[in-house]
Amino acid sequence: MLTLVGRGWGCARALAPRATGASLLVVPGPRLVLTFGAAPESWATERLYSSADLKEKLDMSRFPVENIRNFSIIAHVDHGKSTLADRLLELTGTIDKTKNNKQVLDKLQVERERGITVKAQTASLFHNCEGKQYLLNLIDTPGHVDFSYEVSRSLSACQGVLLVVDANEIDLKNADPERVENQIEKVFDIPSDECIKISAKLGTNVESVLQAIIERIPPPKVHRKNPLRALVFDSTFDHYRGVIANVALFDGVVSKGDKIVSAHTQKIYEVNEVGVLNPNEQPTHKLYAGQVGYLIAGMKDVTEAQIGDTLHLHKQPVEPLPGFKSAKPMVFAGIYPVDQSEYNNLKSAIEKLTLNDSSVTVHRDSSLALGAGWRLGFLGLLHMEVFNQRLEQEYNASVILTTPTVPYKAVLSSSKLIKEYREKEITIINPAQFPDKSKVTEYLEPVVLGTIITPDEYTGKIMMLCQARRAVQKNMMFIDQNRVMLKYLFPLNEIVVDFYDSLKSLSSGYASFDYEDAGYQTAELVKMDILLNGNTVEELVTIVHKDKAHSIGKAMCERLKDCLPRQLFEIAIQASIGSKIIARETVKAYRKNVLAKCYGGDITRKMKLLKRQAEGKKKLRKIGNIQECRG
Repeated sequence: MLTLVGRGWGCARALAPRATGASLLVVPGPRLVLTFGAAPESWATERLYSSADLKEKLDMSRFPVENIRNFSIIAHVDHGKSTLADRLLELTGTIDKTKNNKQVLDKLQVERERGITVKAQTASLFHNCEGKQYLLNLIDTPGHVDFSYEVSRSLSACQGVLLVVDANEIDLKNADPERVENQIEKVFDIPSDECIKISAKLGTNVESVLQAIIERIPPPKVHRKNPLRALVFDSTFDHYRGVIANVALFDGVVSKGDKIVSAHTQKIYEVNEVGVLNPNEQPTHKLYAGQVGYLIAGMKDVTEAQIGDTLHLHKQPVEPLPGFKSAKPMVFAGIYPVDQSEYNNLKSAIEKLTLNDSSVTVHRDSSLALGAGWRLGFLGLLHMEVFNQRLEQEYNASVILTTPTVPYKAVLSSSKLIKEYREKEITIINPAQFPDKSKVTEYLEPVVLGTIITPDEYTGKIMMLCQARRAVQKNMMFIDQNRVMLKYLFPLNEIVVDFYDSLKSLSSGYASFDYEDAGYQTAELVKMDILLNGNTVEELVTIVHKDKAHSIGKAMCERLKDCLPRQLFEIAIQASIGSKIIARETVKAYRKNVLAKCYGGDITRKMKLLKRQAEGKKKLRKIGNIQECRG
């Protein structure tokens, strides 16, 4: 595992806007570590508290600010964040050393199965080093781009980070940690001699990481005598106690009985319990500025404890901490029960699941083909897949998910329409509600800035793939002799479904892809309808770029031809833009041989039978219904 520990790391500003100017600790993946300086000769691992001590409330006043370190672990998906967290918990005596300690902070079944972190977790580690007692607050963050806002708020509660970089196993013959060190030095301007080679899986050299945390990450800059100012960086819901808010205190003190106010909602609450996570909940008498813990104050919904919100004492207002914004869904999909008799059960499951995930937006929806359902907004495709998997695993719910779409915007053209919608620029999350071109001045589509790192031998193929997805190249840089970093501006709808799979296929699995929100841009968009025997199917309505409408319409018609079951009548599958048909496929009808009983005779008799059959099929086509295909 490659761990970097550095000061003034350039990328820190992008990853942790609130942590600029602080020392930066970085831990790269399976076995490389960058560090700043020599390790002390002595290393003590005694705990401040024993397991028996933790049964009683802790006295957090015993930790002065200079002995507190707040840090996070960041890395790409499946690079070993949770494994490193396990070793740190073991070294500080927070958990026992057993073979069963795997992904201790990953509590969801989907996290353990996929090997990813979906929900940020916090653990307060009590550690004795060189005669001093330290409080190390670890925040284990998700690694996928879908949860970038949650990561940014978690990082704002820290003064340094561990960056885990996958450099292959350092004790294997095919490992090349020196090459990775040189890449990091070139990209991030961190000296390669500050890299510590570790293996979190085997525990090799992990002690050096703990030492670097204490030596290189500064204590938080806070004022305990000032009025309370606390940052909410995460929250969960308990059916008996309400919302449990994870907070980082920047100023003041909070204790049971205090009346606090949310700067965002202006609602007043009374604190019922405060404490730290070790990694389970451990109540304390008070929480002091510089410390990280949890707070329970009778909040009944996670929307009342939004990530990035500021809490302060009643009648002692403070300036809210900067950077707060509501989570913005980037992918929308319809969700329907397989059987409408399961509607109420699915409704209950969605309500319970969204109690712990305020970033999911829920709107009721209905469909002629699929019945009553909902249109849900997610942070990204992985977020949507995880939500669906949790529905199946935790609530045994089987659902139908429609094709994911992105939110578009339309600038209205007339004052009448502006008055009707009460705003000039509207957002469209359902393609069926896409306004006609005559009603708008322009359409806007969301764009993202994508970063691709790939071996140079695949550069040509990947550039062709990006061009086919309407991407605009912004930068190209050789990291070393073998690797290239490409930056492209992508329309979000071009990468939301299958771009990542195509990229991995073209690069034999070696290319990596990451992206960040880049706002909206003007685009020539059209609404494409899919017609079955002249009837529009709302569930198949899509928004496409004008230049790609024909190819997408043809592909959809061909796929539907393979999916739809044959009927006793012919089915016409058409893709249309407005009144113009741009593609068509036909599902042939089952045909009975009405001439089988004719053994010769006059041709007029055969023609009469064929004509009668054609008239019957024409009549059947008018009254026949196409069977629903839910595959």
